[in-house]
Amino acid sequence: MIGAIVGDSIGSVYEFARTKRTDFDAWTPDSRFTDDSVMTVATADAILNGGGYGASYRRWGRLFPNASFWPNVGYGGSFVGWLAKDDAPPYGSLGNGSAMRVGPVGWAFGTLEETLAEAEKSAACSHDHPEGVKGAQAVAAAIFWARNGENKDFIRASVERMFGYDLSKNCDEIRSDYRFSEICQTTVPEALAAFFDASDFEEAIRLSVSLGGDADTLACIVGSVAEAFWGAASIPNNWREKTLARLDVRLKAVVDAFEAKFSG
Repeated sequence: MIGAIVGDSIGSVYEFARTKRTDFDAWTPDSRFTDDSVMTVATADAILNGGGYGASYRRWGRLFPNASFWPNVGYGGSFVGWLAKDDAPPYGSLGNGSAMRVGPVGWAFGTLEETLAEAEKSAACSHDHPEGVKGAQAVAAAIFWARNGENKDFIRASVERMFGYDLSKNCDEIRSDYRFSEICQTTVPEALAAFFDASDFEEAIRLSVSLGGDADTLACIVGSVAEAFWGAASIPNNWREKTLARLDVRLKAVVDAFEAKFSG
């Protein structure tokens, strides 16, 4: 699951200072983990220790809030309101938060049916709009297929058939008029395009950021799929080291435990 957090950290500085280039500086003094990493860890923690996805999202979200005394991790306004109340119901969100946090689900379950069911659970506690659920399921399924050795043609055709996304455009075609988007249906296909166009993990991250959209979330999603496809060893060592050096020890402990159980 470290691939998702690597992507988030690299994309963090380009979320608003967007670039349309692939030769950007991967690491700057401001590179950091964001809400994408916190919620990815929360998903992993729920899988490892139980208690439900919603409870885990609230617990980790409150540990790492949007606040001046901590680098603003970047939760959306509606999600902040949901985090604050233990009994808050799902709020019909189709935001890409459900897709960026689902990565561990794609690693943890033995069948596609289980993976899809758990992805729905992980989304529906907050992002219960059909598009929010679909985005989470599509990403989790892509990870499941990738780690089980399916090729890109199979993954592309299966995602299109099962979820109805149009995956016909390459990154050059998308980049020409793509804009910042916080919803699943205009984030998940674009992130997957970066995976399909890339020849390795690094290129996948660089392509996703170069689209000029919600860079940390695009790179988080593509990082999770790319790691599953090319393997953890495909992540440049210095990228992994820089990511871990920036990660809070509480987050790192969950990453280590999850990888020991599911990614070893």
